[in-house]
Amino acid sequence: QVQLVESGGGLVQAGGSLRLSCAASGRSFSSYIMAWFRQAPGKERELVVVITWSGGITYYADSVKGRFTISRDNAKNTVHLQMNSLKPEDTAVYFCAARPGSAASYAYWGQGTQVTVSS
Repeated sequence: QVQLVESGGGLVQAGGSLRLSCAASGRSFSSYIMAWFRQAPGKERELVVVITWSGGITYYADSVKGRFTISRDNAKNTVHLQMNSLKPEDTAVYFCAARPGSAASYAYWGQGTQVTVSS
């Protein structure tokens, strides 16, 4: 069982930066694949980035490549999402998610944190 709590969202002007954090509880955190999703008003939830247990990056959405960076600290059970050069279209609720490496879908979700980018 894994519990996830996001933090770090807020209001920022276009071109600014934010760093989201996801604190995880659970004994097997280091073996889980972690991801950040986002959902903008009226839109479907979108996968933003995935990171494997070893820290290898497996996926970045084209819309965030070169601007967002994911990292994880297995010793501290945390995942971070550094977001630079933010755009108004990055405005969304950002969710941290986790799944065992053998699972096809994400079983564990945080409550989400709001990111608002003003133009």
